[in-house]
Amino acid sequence: MTSQADIVLRTDRAAAFVAARWWPDNRGHVLVVPSGHHENLYDLPALDGHAVHDVVREIAIAIRHTYGCDGVSTRQHNEPAGYQDAWHYHVHVFPRYDGDNLYGTRHLPEPATREERAPYARKLRDYLESTVIEGTTNRGVLRE
Repeated sequence: MTSQADIVLRTDRAAAFVAARWWPDNRGHVLVVPSGHHENLYDLPALDGHAVHDVVREIAIAIRHTYGCDGVSTRQHNEPAGYQDAWHYHVHVFPRYDGDNLYGTRHLPEPATREERAPYARKLRDYLESTVIEGTTNRGVLRE
C-alpha cells in the first residue's frame, strides 16, 4: 500500500511518510516511525523516541505551512485497549481544520491511492527541502 514515493523525510533513526489510511476531513496525514522495530511505546529506546519526536515536530511544522490547515494534532496508541492496530510504534500527525470532527469520525473504508497521496508528499518534500528547522541533524528529504 505505502510506497517509497510516500516517504517525505528520513533521519538516521526515524522516517515519515504520507499514510494510505485517511480520515474524511484530514487527508494527507503522516505517520512517523522509528527505523528499528519497536512494538509500542513501552519498548521504545529513548534515543529512538527523541528521534521520532524531532521528526514529528518537523512534519507538524511542514503540514501547518503547506496544507492550509488551522492546526495540527498528533496521536499515538499502545495495545488493543489503547486502539493500537499496527504492531510497530508510530505517531500520527494530522492536519486539523475548524469543525473537522477528527475524533468523532472513522477512517475512510478504502485506502488513498498513490496518485491521491502524491500531491501531499510533494508539498511536504518541497517545504522540507527548502527549510532547515532549528535543532535538526542527519536529515534527508527523499525525492521520487
